[in-house]
Amino acid sequence: MWRVLVFIGLLCIAAFGAVWLADRPGTVLVTFSGYEMRTSVAVAAIGVIGIAVLLALLWAAVTGILRLPSRLTFASRARRRARGYQAVSRGMVAVGAGDPVSARRYANEAERLLGSEALTLLLRAQAAQISGNRAAAEAAFKQMMDESETRVLGLRGLFVEARRRGDGLAAREYALEATRLAPAAAWASDAVLEAQCAERDWRGALGAIERRASLGLLDKSTAKRNRAVLLTADALDRAERDSEGALSSAQDAMKLAPDLAPAAALAGKLLSHKGELRRAAKVVEAGWRLQPHPDLADVYLNLRPGDSGLDRLKRAETLLKLSNGAAEGRLAVARAALEAREFRRAREVLDPLVADRPTMRVCLLMSDLEQAEHGSTGKGREWLARASRAPRDPAWIADGVVSDTWAPISPVTGRLDAFVWQAPPDVLVAPEIAFSDDVTADLDEEPKALPIPPREEALPEPVSAFAPKPDVAALANEGPPKPAPKTRPEPVVFPLNQPPDDPGTPEQPPMARTLFF
Repeated sequence: MWRVLVFIGLLCIAAFGAVWLADRPGTVLVTFSGYEMRTSVAVAAIGVIGIAVLLALLWAAVTGILRLPSRLTFASRARRRARGYQAVSRGMVAVGAGDPVSARRYANEAERLLGSEALTLLLRAQAAQISGNRAAAEAAFKQMMDESETRVLGLRGLFVEARRRGDGLAAREYALEATRLAPAAAWASDAVLEAQCAERDWRGALGAIERRASLGLLDKSTAKRNRAVLLTADALDRAERDSEGALSSAQDAMKLAPDLAPAAALAGKLLSHKGELRRAAKVVEAGWRLQPHPDLADVYLNLRPGDSGLDRLKRAETLLKLSNGAAEGRLAVARAALEAREFRRAREVLDPLVADRPTMRVCLLMSDLEQAEHGSTGKGREWLARASRAPRDPAWIADGVVSDTWAPISPVTGRLDAFVWQAPPDVLVAPEIAFSDDVTADLDEEPKALPIPPREEALPEPVSAFAPKPDVAALANEGPPKPAPKTRPEPVVFPLNQPPDDPGTPEQPPMARTLFF
């Protein structure tokens, strides 16, 4: 629109100029080398304009001829770069598809067309990686370090290759150099933090967490939790040689993460060793309210060495009130009552747990209770047998590893704050998977399910601790059991803690096989 308006405006100016010249007649006289040329002003103006246009066209033609070789070279280079970038694109697709032959072919073509650019070096390195040529990959990454723009990328590639060949020292050096060049590189800061945790350099790891939080790589809640975990780890390492420093670290950890049971347990234990029993009790009670844990119960019951069993039982009752009847509170009271030989109280607190699928610890406590109260009886052995098949109690779990003690990092991946307090999965159900083989199966038949062996018997209902024994004589007079009608096989239920070759006990029917985690 604006161009049209400008064109119309210029046309109007030209028309106005032509009319103005026509209204003012006159002559133009040109004398040159004895010749005289006389013409009107309008014709002279048109002649000047025509000569200017001809000169402009002549100049354009001359400059076009002079610039033709460079333009041809530029066009050739543009086509070459386009082909090179097309080869890079196809090579990246081949790398993603896992085609090493095509990836190497396109990497060579891209390097021939584009030279040692960043993308061609990256494609060559990745093609070498998927081909298993580690030396070529490292050579490409080292070549990237020659340029400032690709130095961090080369460091990351060298870091990955060092980790693959098990050279932890070289990997750490590459990560440190990357953090110096690019502090916001998340992979480098993660690697440095992991190396510091593996070396148990908790103070250095705390500094790394602070830097990551200041750069925005961690949110505030995660940073606080990580600092609490590292302070607890530092306190555990210093507990034997520097109790004051360990106590300070544990208390700082509790301020950052009040629900971190290991920090509360360690702080309570160190305070009790100093004789500050009231402060120790408050610390443990605060942690117990947020997360009832057996370590906290153990510290709380043994705050003062030499206390009688009844004194420990009273403290256990306090924990039970604070936990609002939680299972850990009941177990703590039952253990204290058993040590104080208050068998009736132990049965009272365990009875709700016995009636609701008792766990291994509940079964073992019931066995100890039966043996302490009645001596070596069948009931005690029955509870021991049930304990071998009972569900697992909560434990510290990280990346599939079940541990009785807490650790700041995972023993498998080295991840910080990996351990969580939870019960391991106790039941796995084998699903029915429909399958059909188009080569060997009859096309007229429906797809059949994978054959799954039927379970031998259903799991028994939870047995109360005070249920009467069955009348064995009456059962014997009933004769052999009738065969059960044939039904469709059901999925196998695998409960934990069943030994593979355990045929069962006289008190318990045989169970399905067990998977250990």
